[in-house]
Amino acid sequence: MTPLRLHSGRTLALGLVILLPTLSAQAASFSLDDALQLAERNAPSLQARQEQVSATRSAILPAGELPDPRLNLGLQNLPVDGSDRWSTSRDFMTMQVVGLSQDVPNRDKRKARVETARAAVERADAEAVLERQNVRAATAQAWLAAYTVQRKLQQFDEFYKENQLLTSAVHARLAGGGGAATDALAPNQEMAQLDAQKDLLLSQASQARAALKRWTGQDADVQARAFPQWAVNATDYLHALHAHPALAVYGAMSREAEAQVHQAQAEKKSDWGWQLDYQRRGPAFSNMVSVQVSFQLPLFAGSRQDPMIAARRAQVRQLEDEQDAALREHTAQLEADMAEYQRLQRAVARSRDTLLPLAEARVRLALADYRAGKSALSEVLAARRQRVDARLQDLDLQGQLAATAARLHFAYGEVRA
Repeated sequence: MTPLRLHSGRTLALGLVILLPTLSAQAASFSLDDALQLAERNAPSLQARQEQVSATRSAILPAGELPDPRLNLGLQNLPVDGSDRWSTSRDFMTMQVVGLSQDVPNRDKRKARVETARAAVERADAEAVLERQNVRAATAQAWLAAYTVQRKLQQFDEFYKENQLLTSAVHARLAGGGGAATDALAPNQEMAQLDAQKDLLLSQASQARAALKRWTGQDADVQARAFPQWAVNATDYLHALHAHPALAVYGAMSREAEAQVHQAQAEKKSDWGWQLDYQRRGPAFSNMVSVQVSFQLPLFAGSRQDPMIAARRAQVRQLEDEQDAALREHTAQLEADMAEYQRLQRAVARSRDTLLPLAEARVRLALADYRAGKSALSEVLAARRQRVDARLQDLDLQGQLAATAARLHFAYGEVRA
């Protein structure tokens, strides 16, 4: 083996080693369903919501429990002067005290705390459902964006083949004595334009894969035979709109705020507590036991409890108003998305039935005229450019239609009224 061949072999091997991770990554691909499943397993935001649900569930039990009891240790009536100073046993009033005390919040307050804790669980569950919907919708949009770019890139193999055919046609006409000498450069110029357009799409493909990786946690190509389709029904969507997860969150938040109103109202009722002390005196005196009960006196409700109750009630009204505003917003968004979906349906049909056939026919006619010497090469190039744009625009429209249908489906179609 000559040194040149050895060097070439090493270069090829080194190139394969460098490209191997890239080729492996490109070999991996998944469908939309695969992406959705990966997102539900790997999305950190969903895991965070599950931890929130777990945390709120754990808070229910202690919400209704009594506060921890207190152990009281002390020394009472210790002399500080005279013959018995600092003695703990000679004065009859000196006592070593050990006791136990317990605060007892009123029953309504403990009930309201449990109600608030359960409402917090309901809110966390609703937020988890909403986050799951958001993750699925965002994953679908990212997958469709990546798939649309991939379909565009697949067109370029045919574009390059057609460019080679154009090169052959130009050379044949020049060889026959027709056309201008500058025509020989036109196919190369078209090739450069195609390369520039493909480079832009490759950049978009990388960005789309990065966006999809954010949700799935994996870097892979997308895979499908055609754009996914979902049944779109505005009547069903409107019927299920009130059960949308975003509105369910507001409902849970309102119930949590109402529980906090009850908790504030319970503050107007008295709490109580008890205390039991054992008092040990000197050997010459009897030991003692003391028992006492204490009560909270909410005497100034006008400046303490009542303003807090009013604040909690205002919060309930605020959430109800925000829920109404959210309902109107989702209704308007649904109507806008339906209008956009219908527009895109017409645009896709027009592209398939009219624009693409006309673009193909114009290329054929322009090329026939050029070969017959009836038109300049610029007419062929303009027609070919229009056909390239029409094909890419058709895929754009299909992608936009699928993305709009996905937005409707994941926002309203999966909602169960």
